[in-house]
Amino acid sequence: MKNKNIHPISDRLIAQTEKEKLLGSKGTVFWLYGLSGSGKSTMALKMEKRLHEKGIHSVVLDGDNLRSGLNQDLSFSEKDRRENIRRVSEVAKIFSANGLIVFVSLITPLREFRQSARTIIGDHYFQEVFVKASFNTCQERDVKGLYAKASDGLVPSFTGQGSDFEEPVDQQFIIDSEKESEDISSDKLFQFVLDSISL
Repeated sequence: MKNKNIHPISDRLIAQTEKEKLLGSKGTVFWLYGLSGSGKSTMALKMEKRLHEKGIHSVVLDGDNLRSGLNQDLSFSEKDRRENIRRVSEVAKIFSANGLIVFVSLITPLREFRQSARTIIGDHYFQEVFVKASFNTCQERDVKGLYAKASDGLVPSFTGQGSDFEEPVDQQFIIDSEKESEDISSDKLFQFVLDSISL
């Protein structure tokens, strides 16, 4: 039931298209998802830097950053993961509606979570990017030490081990960080970003 005392002013804001003209690019959310250690944050940071060098402003919404602030009250249960996705989607939607380019870096393990994000943000402004790497490869990298902790039973509901990760069934944009070099992945994704944000 909606609160009758809430009166959004969305219809009185300057149109997104007008803000995009000012910024020179289309407000778009690039949702990078994959296992922990697959390279999501690395790619998001590279895109932010490369766009900055071209004079294009962007925002990075990283899962660990958000869980240390906005979402610090959430666990890794399926219910709280769903709420985590909802909150991040709403924030990303606000940024993109203001003409900004947003890179979201979240594991987003279930297809229903990704669909939920797409629904909230809007299909026209949402680009899925699957950063692909196998559990074994990510375990070997173990950049945050999480896989070792998970093996010792110190990380409950660890994605890929105690919690499912569903790969996409549709042909989405894929960065294969297991088979491609970081530079090749970066160039490939950057071109996709430039094509997507072009007015």
